Amino acid sequence: MAYLQYGRHILRRGSDQILPNPLFFAAQGVRYRKLEVILTTSMDKLGKAGETVKVKPGFFRNHLMPKLLAVPNIDKFAYLISEQRKIYQPKEVEEVKMVVPKTEEDRMKEYQTAARRLDSAKLVLRKLTTKDNEVREPVTKDEIVAEVARQLSVHIEPENLHLPTPLAAFGEFEVPLRLPRSIPLPDGKLQWALKLKIRRK
Repeated sequence: MAYLQYGRHILRRGSDQILPNPLFFAAQGVRYRKLEVILTTSMDKLGKAGETVKVKPGFFRNHLMPKLLAVPNIDKFAYLISEQRKIYQPKEVEEVKMVVPKTEEDRMKEYQTAARRLDSAKLVLRKLTTKDNEVREPVTKDEIVAEVARQLSVHIEPENLHLPTPLAAFGEFEVPLRLPRSIPLPDGKLQWALKLKIRRK
């Protein structure tokens, strides 16, 4: 009686065994082959969107295909994916930015612009009051520096402000600025000053 033998010894002939049809061997190893698929989205450890990769048939059938993460590598799908990538993912144009070192004249212009902005603007601070209508917490240099950066978009250091004691009253004040002497003063001015108004919240 003839019977089929499975496994790695299928080709071994015995004295009483009959070798089956050669077409029977064509199906052997199908599950070990890999499919070529086109990824529709970038995936870790597999590749980027639009690339052709090889995956196991079960992984493609059970995971990639139901979630539309990949399509079979057929001319029709390859054309569709390439057209979609042209529409939805245009090629990024690399911009080359030249870094030009700033000269002393450019820096002086920036300093002058910042000094004019500080001198012409009025900084408004809102503070909480006590029962006696006094400022609850006095205004310090660090608070003024933070407000200048927030309201006027100018970066200064606490050393640039001449404020011997914190301001502890409501009203308008002029805080002298200590800026480099190389920055020319406008006509009729003796020094740069920051106008400051402290009002109730």
